[in-house]
Amino acid sequence: MEHTTAVRALAALGNGTRLSIYRVLVEAGRGGKLAGEIAQALSLPAPTLSFHLKELAAADLVAGEQRGRTICYRANFDVMTGLVGYLTENCCAGEQETCDVQAKCC
Repeated sequence: MEHTTAVRALAALGNGTRLSIYRVLVEAGRGGKLAGEIAQALSLPAPTLSFHLKELAAADLVAGEQRGRTICYRANFDVMTGLVGYLTENCCAGEQETCDVQAKCC
């Protein structure tokens, strides 16, 4: 992952509402959640949710897929894994065999 990509992702996640949305989507797994389900889970009005999802999508952390009259959002697990890998790539002075930090997901 490039430095600028990591900065963009971290900036998007640096907002409490966006972090909560992202965590809901990570918990939902690869199946994702409909926009209305996210709004209900976090008690967010639709315009607020839409604004924050747009920011997460701009950072490539989420993607939306049209389903009839609503949109299903999913976390981009490849970007998440890349971000964690970027943050930990030089962990433990590069001593991978003794490092306890591992980027693992799904």
